[in-house]
Amino acid sequence: MSQSKSNVLFTETVTSRRNRHWEAFVKGIFLLMTLLIIFPLLLIIGFLLYKSIPILNFEFLFSNPIKGMKAGGVWAPFLGTIYLVMVSLVVSAPIGVLAAVYLNEYARNNWFTRIVNLAVVNLAGVPSIVHALFGLGAFVLFARMGRSILAASLTLAIMTLPVIIASTKEALGAVPMAFREACWNVGASRWQTIWQIVLPNSVSGILTGIILQVSRAAGETAPIMFTGAVFFKVINEGDLFAYNILEQCMALSMHLFTISTQVPGVPEALPYGTAVVLLGTVLLVNALAIILRIYLRSRKKW
Repeated sequence: MSQSKSNVLFTETVTSRRNRHWEAFVKGIFLLMTLLIIFPLLLIIGFLLYKSIPILNFEFLFSNPIKGMKAGGVWAPFLGTIYLVMVSLVVSAPIGVLAAVYLNEYARNNWFTRIVNLAVVNLAGVPSIVHALFGLGAFVLFARMGRSILAASLTLAIMTLPVIIASTKEALGAVPMAFREACWNVGASRWQTIWQIVLPNSVSGILTGIILQVSRAAGETAPIMFTGAVFFKVINEGDLFAYNILEQCMALSMHLFTISTQVPGVPEALPYGTAVVLLGTVLLVNALAIILRIYLRSRKKW
C-alpha cells in the first residue's frame, strides 16, 4: 500500500514534463548557437590550410620575400610582427594593469572616476584608422620618433589599453571582498593586500585581456601602416635581432595586404600561406597564454 502511494506521489506531472521538454529545447538551441560560431571558424581555417598547402614549409617561414615579393617566404614580416606585438605588450600590459588596480582598489566612486571609466569604454570603440592618425601626429611627428617600430608599438599599445584595463578590472572585482577584509584585520596595508592576495588570485583573468591584446595587435594594419610598417625591407634570415626598434619593419598584416592588392602576378598560394602564418602566430601566442592561465587558475585556493 505504501509502495503504491509513493509511486503516485512521485509520478511526473504535466507541468514537470513540459518544463523538461522546454529545458531540452533551450539546451538544443544553445548547442546550435555554439556550433554556428565554431563551424565558420573551422571552415575558414580549413580553407586557408587547403589553399596554402603547396607553399607551407619551414623554408617559407625562415626565408625573405624575393622577386618583388612574388616568391620566397615571410621571415622579415613575421619577425616584424613579433617585434610590434612584444614591444606594445611591454608598454600596454603594465600601464593597463596598474590603471585597473587604481580604478578598482583606490579610486572613489565619484564623478571623476565615472568620467575615466567612460573614457576607457569610448576609447575601446575608436576606429583603428583614428588611432593611426593619432600615432602619426603624437609619436612620429610630435615626439620625433619617425616611422619606427617604437612609434607603431606605442600606437598599438594605446589602441589595446582599454581591453586590458576592462578585463583586469573584472578580474580584480571577482576576488571576494572577504579576502581583503581578512588581510586588513591582521594589519596588512592596502598595497600589501593587493600585491599578496588580490593580484595572485586575479592573474588568470588579467591574462585574458593580454590574450585579446596580442590578437588585435598582430592583426592590425592601419595603425602600423601610418607609423612604422614598410613595404619591403631586407634583413638577415634567421637573425632574431635583425630589427632596431627605431627603424621601420615589415609586418605580416601589411605584407598580406600588399601582396593581395598591390603586387601583380603573385602565386595563388602565397597570400594564403601568409594568412596561415599570421593566424598560426596569433594562435600560438594565445595557446601559450591560455596554458599559463590554466596553470595559475589550478593553483587557486578558492
